[in-house]
Amino acid sequence: MAETFICLLRAVNVGGRKLVMADLRAAAEAAGFEAFRTYIQSGNLLFSAKGNEAEAEDAIEALIETAFGLKVIALVRSARHFAEIAEANPFPEALPNQLHLCLTKHPPYSDASATLAARALAGERIALAGGALWIDFARGVGNSKLTPPLLDKAAGSTLTARNWNTVQKLIEMVGE
Repeated sequence: MAETFICLLRAVNVGGRKLVMADLRAAAEAAGFEAFRTYIQSGNLLFSAKGNEAEAEDAIEALIETAFGLKVIALVRSARHFAEIAEANPFPEALPNQLHLCLTKHPPYSDASATLAARALAGERIALAGGALWIDFARGVGNSKLTPPLLDKAAGSTLTARNWNTVQKLIEMVGE
C-alpha cells in the first residue's frame, strides 16, 4: 500500500538553481509517482509511494538528477510523521512567518539547540523538539547570523527549513 509523503527540497530556486515545479510534476508523473503535488516554488512536495522515508528520499533525488541534471537534497517524512513533528512545536506563540521547522537528513545532534543558542545574536529562540530543530527568528531571518552552513554543522546533518505557514499548509494539503 502506498504511503503519503511530504518532501522538502533543499536550495532549489535560490542562487541560480532553477527547478520549475510544473516540470518536476510532469517528470514525477511520467516516472510513476502517484498524487504528486507541489506547493509554491521553493521545493515543497507531496506524493504517494511505496516504501519508507529513506527510499522516498532516494527516489526523489534520483528523479531530479536524472530528469534535470541537478543534485538536490530531499528531506522526506511520511505525512503522519510530519504532522507529529509539527505537533511538537515548542514556540506556538511565535509569529508564523518567523518560526521555522528545520528538518535534517539524519537525526540532529542532541546539543544542536545549545550550540546554536550560543551563536544566536539576534534574539533567536532555538529548541530541539519532535526530532527536529526549531528556530524562532523573532527579529526576522534577515537579521540572523545563523547561516545554513552553521546550522548544518551544529545539527550534524544537512537541513532545510520552512516557516510555520508552509508547514501548516503542507499538513492541510494532505487532507485535500
